[in-house]
Amino acid sequence: MKTRDLAYVALFAAIVAVLGVIPPVAIPVIPVPITAQTLGVMLAGSVLGAKRGGLALLLFLAVVAVGAPVLSGGHGGLGVFVGPTAGYLYSWPIAAFVVGLLTQVFWRRFNLAYALIANVIGGIVVVYAVGIPFTSVYADVSLTTSFVGSLLFIPGDAVKALIAALVAVGVRRAYPVIELPARQPAAHR
Repeated sequence: MKTRDLAYVALFAAIVAVLGVIPPVAIPVIPVPITAQTLGVMLAGSVLGAKRGGLALLLFLAVVAVGAPVLSGGHGGLGVFVGPTAGYLYSWPIAAFVVGLLTQVFWRRFNLAYALIANVIGGIVVVYAVGIPFTSVYADVSLTTSFVGSLLFIPGDAVKALIAALVAVGVRRAYPVIELPARQPAAHR
């Protein structure tokens, strides 16, 4: 990894931490607050690509694990990795990787629609696919109850996906960070 790549990874880990300063919104029905940090997850993948986006969130989770209070609400430490929100935390590096991977796949024809698709699939579907079962187990509720409760997050997450898509398209035009290998000419037989 180049020094520049390490700087990008650290920068996006810091962005996710800063988004944790925004106070969470509690929903009485389920024990998972609405936070701005999933926007950072989507942005990391959208702007940095799969590898660096995933690494940024792994770095962020390492900072959380050593006790830094960088999660929304000022939480940190190993205890946050066991509980109703743990699955969502575990999903973040995977989600950033998937958003980044889809962004890279769409890169040559990247536009707002493709950016939105990448952020919805990686930033919402992946996060929910990992988070919902953990909430069910740790909150001792049925998987159906956990799923239905998570539907309350869809409007906010859709707005975050749109914001991340708009930012990604703007960054691609102004300062593309994702570099794809040059296309190889087709071999003639």
